[in-house]
Amino acid sequence: MSEPVIPFFVTMPHSGEKVPEECTWLHNLDEKILMCDVDRYIDVIYEPSLKKLQVPYHKTEWHRYAVDLNRIPQDIDCDSVIGSENKSGSNSRGFHWVVTTLNYPLMQSPITKDLHNKLTDLIYTPFHDGVKKLYADFKKKGFEHVFHLDAHSMPSLGTNQHKDPGQYRADIVISDNLGVSCDSRYKDLVIEAYKSVGFSISYNWPYMGGRVTQQYGQPEVGQQALQVELNRALYMDEVTKKIKPDYVVVQEQIFKALDIVKRELPNLKI
Repeated sequence: MSEPVIPFFVTMPHSGEKVPEECTWLHNLDEKILMCDVDRYIDVIYEPSLKKLQVPYHKTEWHRYAVDLNRIPQDIDCDSVIGSENKSGSNSRGFHWVVTTLNYPLMQSPITKDLHNKLTDLIYTPFHDGVKKLYADFKKKGFEHVFHLDAHSMPSLGTNQHKDPGQYRADIVISDNLGVSCDSRYKDLVIEAYKSVGFSISYNWPYMGGRVTQQYGQPEVGQQALQVELNRALYMDEVTKKIKPDYVVVQEQIFKALDIVKRELPNLKI
């Protein structure tokens, strides 16, 4: 007997590490620089659990410095795309990253609008078409509400490019765009699930949600989206960018948290 279908899926927009050949400014960078802001290993942490629990998921192979999938194509400035009317510095970590969160310069000069469009077609459009399809597939099955968890990782310490410079962070940061992207009962369930397996939790600080939750989090039409950030220090060496031998401990915690969410979602009275 097959398990009942639960309208729940996970996205991982920042786990990819592949650099397009057109992004020459990212070629030959030291690994510590190139991997500074990638959600490295977040797929390693989440995927086994998602497969075991039969929870659909969607990720990318592409590097976020080329195109950040938690931004929109309009999140550019005159430093990143020639002809942009947005002022210098307004989108340094936008759709195309100009500098890292450690302030290391990536783009020496802006790219053409044609290349911007080409990268959008190559990376942004297919990923977001996949997200839309997951929502549509569940809705076609008659579900009134679809529950979306957008999985990320974060540095353990805020940098001067963050809202919390110098602050040590919780194990998990859960964000709902300040109460807008999902029903509070879904948010409460996810917080309790992660907390119950031993993670310390922060809510809407220092992250409040990105463009993924902004775009898809529409509880008024049954789209319940939540962003979940996992502290990198729990499972990787943040300097060498290598995974820790005991990462399986965190992997198991994630499995237990997701299992709780999946089991309890049918009981939510939304």
